Amino acid sequence: MANWSVVVDNLTCVFGNFVAVDHISFRVREGQIFGFLGPNGAGKSTTIRMLTGILPPTEGHGTVAGFDILTQRHDIKAVIGYMSQKFSLYEDLTVGENLNFFGGVYAAPSVEWAIQACRLETVLSSLCSSLSVGLRQRVALACAVVHKPRIVFLDEPTAGVDPTSRRSFWELIYDLANRGVTVFVSTHYMDEAEHCDWLSLIDQGKIVASGSPRELREKYFHARLLELDCESMFKWIELLEKQPGIEEVAMYGNTLHLTVHDPELATKTIRELSAKTGLRVFSIREITPSLEDIFVSVMTRQR
Repeated sequence: MANWSVVVDNLTCVFGNFVAVDHISFRVREGQIFGFLGPNGAGKSTTIRMLTGILPPTEGHGTVAGFDILTQRHDIKAVIGYMSQKFSLYEDLTVGENLNFFGGVYAAPSVEWAIQACRLETVLSSLCSSLSVGLRQRVALACAVVHKPRIVFLDEPTAGVDPTSRRSFWELIYDLANRGVTVFVSTHYMDEAEHCDWLSLIDQGKIVASGSPRELREKYFHARLLELDCESMFKWIELLEKQPGIEEVAMYGNTLHLTVHDPELATKTIRELSAKTGLRVFSIREITPSLEDIFVSVMTRQR
């Protein structure tokens, strides 16, 4: 147990007839950036609430920093930081006042560590209501780690934040991990999953895949991937889903990603369909699957 920050065994949460979290099991190593990846409503927030002692589980067991999530909730709250989806800040207080308040709540000897870790030296006298979303996000993180927790839980921390601020926030997460803090982060942004040491993919309350980003590619994507840039994407989807040799078709921005086993044969099929229907194709190329491709592939097979 010494090198595990979080241990979960058959954890379950039921609301009436709805199973929000369905017998999930996983482990998180000390100092690891653990990504909990899944679409909205998959069970990520419910799991975090059980691990942080906010919500009791219906079934199963779990420990956080060695403390039982059912019988030792008070002990857990003393050694973790928690940043919810909605930043919990007092808008009419300055950044410094917010930090001092949360520092007092956690009985932190000093707030200087959090100020430096989250790079807030220049905005301490600013009202939180005047800050950009990205800066408020950094202040919320500082308030969550002001007491130097062993583990910090970040529930969809970058939702609604612009790409530049998201990148900056992940730099802070790396810094925390380098300082020995275990980071448990939930997200539905697939590109963010690339930053994690280990991932668990959750859908409809069940964990459907786990591993490092590299392991997930090797284990769950045995085919080849084509990127198709074309006009009338929805018409192409309808056509391609009926073609032998094309296993999956998914929208990816302004292009389609096709899971195939024979790229040459699939390309020939697409060219023939284009000539027959008059639907134009701008380009076809083979690409390396992203974690979003892997997630879509795993979800498609599960459902």
